[in-house]
Amino acid sequence: MNLKIKPIETDSAAAPPAAKVDAPQRVLIVDDSRLQRKILCSSVKRWGFEVHEAGSGEEAMVIAEEIQPDLILSDWMMPGMNGLEFCNAFRQISQDRYGYFILLTSKSEKAEIAMGLEAGADDFVTKPVDANELRARIAAGERILRMQRELTEKNRLITDTLDELQRVYDSLDSDLIEAKKLQQSLIRERHKSFDTGDVSLMLRSSGHVGGDLVGFFPAGEGHLGLFSIDVSGHGISSALMTARLAGYLSATAPDQNVALHRAPDGTYGFLPPEEVIETLNDLVLDEMDTEHYFTLLLADVTLETGHVRMAQAGHPHPAVQRKNGDIEQDGPGGFPVGLMSGISFQQFETQLLPGDRLLLLSDGVTECPDGTGDMLEESGLATIMTELADVSGPPFFEALLWKMTEFAGGDQFPDDVSGILFEFSGPDH
Repeated sequence: MNLKIKPIETDSAAAPPAAKVDAPQRVLIVDDSRLQRKILCSSVKRWGFEVHEAGSGEEAMVIAEEIQPDLILSDWMMPGMNGLEFCNAFRQISQDRYGYFILLTSKSEKAEIAMGLEAGADDFVTKPVDANELRARIAAGERILRMQRELTEKNRLITDTLDELQRVYDSLDSDLIEAKKLQQSLIRERHKSFDTGDVSLMLRSSGHVGGDLVGFFPAGEGHLGLFSIDVSGHGISSALMTARLAGYLSATAPDQNVALHRAPDGTYGFLPPEEVIETLNDLVLDEMDTEHYFTLLLADVTLETGHVRMAQAGHPHPAVQRKNGDIEQDGPGGFPVGLMSGISFQQFETQLLPGDRLLLLSDGVTECPDGTGDMLEESGLATIMTELADVSGPPFFEALLWKMTEFAGGDQFPDDVSGILFEFSGPDH
């Protein structure tokens, strides 16, 4: 084989490439002819590259594994492992840095060029080699390598960022799981029996934590307080507000419960529910630096008689299911708590008879959408309550969730779902 390099006619072509950190530097020249290697090495060194040379494909593989060259110039026709076989073997090496492969060949037929590309070659230079063409081909390889390495670096940064985000997410997810446990612990008892009735509670967040809260507390001799709260939003800040509100309606610290007043003899009694909500409204507006508001239904149940007095602040109407199956859903509505100052709330009452039950729910039930976006609404709730008339206690809420799942077409609801059920059996049951 006769390899000749025509001299470069301009000095600019011989100028070394601008120094860059990511600029290709190491060039491996592979040819079985020592003279031809010397000619190529002389030119490439003059262009500012670090040059390594090999006299065979086998020797080139050893050097390539050691130095991981940026660019390879290899003759096609060599004894033993030819340039095509060397190119294919080189591509099998696991490398962090891509190597640009130029085949030097006298072959020019399309089928042979396609064969070289399939073996992994990036470019070809036809012999006899023209120095200007070779420099231009190397420059093109440099541009491609820079772009490839910039892309690799960006991908690395993206991967590192995603890994860091995953670590943050895992940490937040772990914290939210613990927060969910803490929020659920706000409901100390999911079911409690009294001499004249039973109370059952349900709290299910649409995410890890939510803005719903239900609970009950002793409210003096023969009285039971019930509350159902729905804070705007579903996230962490909403959950924190429910924790604050749980303290205001505490079952374990009656002296901190804003719904109770202490008599001179040390006993506690239930304040008028409408006054309690007004107090909470003032507390939120005056003491809490928050944009959240909440709806509330607060009830005072006289356990002996079944008499219930309530006040409503934008919460869904209470549902009373009579022993004969009739369902009543009514209330004054009212404004949510924490929206504006100086508003008043209205008390209303109902009388439970033995076999009747009172159900307080958040709007996550009545506003549950089906596949077309239509909501369950009060009529749908009435239908479900009728179907579940013989189901009582915690199983009632389990069945309610099943019914909602059937209606929605899945068990992932867009809003928090909570409820409290008081079933009045009467003093002589």
